[in-house]
Amino acid sequence: MSEIGFIGLGNMGLPMATNLARAGTRLVTFDAAGPERAPPGARALGSTAEVAAAVETVLLCLPDGKIVHSVARELIAASPRKVKLVVDHSTIGIEAAREASAMLAEAGIEYVDAPVSGGVAGARNATIAVMCAGNAATVEGLRPLLGGLARNIFHVGDDPGQGQALKVLNNFLSATAMAATSEAVAFGVSVGLDMKTILDVVNVSSGQNTATAEKFPNRVLTEKYDAGFTSRLMLKDVRLYREALAKAGGQGPVSRTVEAMWAAIEAAEPGTDITRLYPFVRDGRIEEGSS
Repeated sequence: MSEIGFIGLGNMGLPMATNLARAGTRLVTFDAAGPERAPPGARALGSTAEVAAAVETVLLCLPDGKIVHSVARELIAASPRKVKLVVDHSTIGIEAAREASAMLAEAGIEYVDAPVSGGVAGARNATIAVMCAGNAATVEGLRPLLGGLARNIFHVGDDPGQGQALKVLNNFLSATAMAATSEAVAFGVSVGLDMKTILDVVNVSSGQNTATAEKFPNRVLTEKYDAGFTSRLMLKDVRLYREALAKAGGQGPVSRTVEAMWAAIEAAEPGTDITRLYPFVRDGRIEEGSS
């Protein structure tokens, strides 16, 4: 098998790359934090340009659109340059994905918009979902590779940006579930109900959601608060959703409220784990963050 490049070894990227290496993929990696982040079995390189010169396919998992565009420009400028395909697992929004695709296309490099969902636990367990938007034949050819890091691989459309659209609406639903569950559980506890009892009942009832099923039992009830995803990133994703919704002509009364809740905790506790929204809401600190 030819070597595959992987750029971006953060909370999501590192476990994804690690699973690829475990699956037998020959990896070359680069992360701005240094070569020590490379997973066992991978060959760490010193720059984006070195990755571009070494492999035809590069996977990205980066924090935002600005960084994706910067890396794309570095890939384009590399000389010598071998890379022909970029698969972008970052969550950057519709317009940023379209811009990245156009930029790379001018240099003869194909782009697949392929954000992922499932959280850090899913990345570690290779159970994440990948939402691929791009050439159908290219996506089909990527399935054996992506199967090393994901359980579910979807071709959601032919146009870059469509993967982002699905990802940001998914993350808006996740953000809403966490916000609503925090309020509801705080109410239940305030009238004397036990949190575990609340979760046991809700999880076999119509209120069950991703927060009640995973985040609260494993991260909040245990007081670990370790989902591995920050309020800053959640707020970024909700805002990407709202920007896309507004451009499509939507109103967004629910997302307006959800954005305000995530903006409040990010203002009060910058970069905190998303599961800390519960004690923030429980303790009545929303107004503090909104002030």
